[in-house]
Amino acid sequence: MAQVRYIVHDVDQAVAFYRDRLGFELQQQFGPAMAIMTRGDLGLWLAGPQASASKPMPDGSRPQPGGWSRIVVTVDDLAATVAALRAEGTVFRNDILAGPGGRQILCEDPSGNPIELFEPA
Repeated sequence: MAQVRYIVHDVDQAVAFYRDRLGFELQQQFGPAMAIMTRGDLGLWLAGPQASASKPMPDGSRPQPGGWSRIVVTVDDLAATVAALRAEGTVFRNDILAGPGGRQILCEDPSGNPIELFEPA
């Protein structure tokens, strides 16, 4: 199983987003500091401000949510998934793009971390 860690502003809010909107299952939660979620063979570690992964680096910089590296969540019907997420207020960075392998779009979790929603061709 592959694991990805996302730094988030609020662990409870992130857990609700991934569980309720993207079909992840909560495996374990360590209060407001961290949660471990799964979807198929993907483990998603959500690290809040109190988590060790959020502590400052030696140069003083702090890990933050956002960026462009992302997890990819495969869906059966991209248009329907996007419509449902938009209706719930999910933020999207772009419109649906089509390529030789399928169609994709980038949305954000409540902390601004990108998620690629992908529908294979």
